[in-house]
Amino acid sequence: MGGRQRPTIKTVAARAGVGRTTVSRVINGSTLVSDEARAAVLAAIAELNYVPNSVARGLVTSRTNSVALVIPESESRLGSEPYFSAVIRGVSTALADTRTQLQLMLVRDKGEQDQLTDSVAERRVDGVLLVSVHERDPLPGLLEDMGLPTVLAGRRSPAEPLSHVHADNLGGAAAAVRHLIARGRTQIATVTGPLDMDVGRTRLRGWRDALAEAGRAADDRLVATGDFTEAGGEQAMRSLLEAAPDLDAVFVASDVMAVGAMAELRRRGRRVPDDVAVVGFDDSFFARHTDPPLTSVRQPTEEIGTTIARVLLREIADPEAPRQHIVLPTSLVVRGSS
Repeated sequence: MGGRQRPTIKTVAARAGVGRTTVSRVINGSTLVSDEARAAVLAAIAELNYVPNSVARGLVTSRTNSVALVIPESESRLGSEPYFSAVIRGVSTALADTRTQLQLMLVRDKGEQDQLTDSVAERRVDGVLLVSVHERDPLPGLLEDMGLPTVLAGRRSPAEPLSHVHADNLGGAAAAVRHLIARGRTQIATVTGPLDMDVGRTRLRGWRDALAEAGRAADDRLVATGDFTEAGGEQAMRSLLEAAPDLDAVFVASDVMAVGAMAELRRRGRRVPDDVAVVGFDDSFFARHTDPPLTSVRQPTEEIGTTIARVLLREIADPEAPRQHIVLPTSLVVRGSS
């Protein structure tokens, strides 16, 4: 196929190894297709970046007045992580005065990813909001290839082409570490978020940047990787104390992990902030209820939700609208833990 030749149902069928009728059935949402054939056709559509004329017309003329908020995480994380509930509140607020319905979809495995892909192919939603984005997550690219308006809370990398909204993770992390330096701390550790997420890598970079700005070396012994869970914060704090028992401060890349880190410090007989100062990130309700209350970087999580929803509605109304990359400011809220 030549580089400028537009793919057709025939080329999709050839790539998928099925007949053209099967491709048509998949595009039109028919149930008369095996799961194996549907998967092959959807993969071929994605690889060839094929958008059928009926889908292109449907995106313009036929609205479902429904958008999907997709969270590729477990129910337990959805329930225990205040970030998600705040984003959902923000999205709901932005949609309240419109006639748009919100569908919440958890995508935890391949089967649920296929269900989402079917919803897109059958045009059961006008657009998708995707929260908690991992670097190699196939969903953003798949949705883009299928021609559906998609807006991310976060991004896969600094080169993210899709519209996205996120907090100033770099500046917020750097402000946290500068605060610890100003408090006279000398061995400042960090518990990172998952490093397959831009948010995890960027907050780690903020830690490094603030140390470099102060003329300090970033010691790898002072870095432990977490997973944004309380248990992950405990485990990371444990490994930090074993690797660097002289640490006197820790910047933790989320409040939930900071709760776990503070519990581990208490178990080890380390007083907060006397022995070890702690700063979190989010300024969630957890920060006000720890003992002592947690110093934390406030990010406007609910505003992230309202903003991604408004950007998506704009892209649904005008598919040719330029994509937006929006960074919202953070601020440091100082409490007793530092």
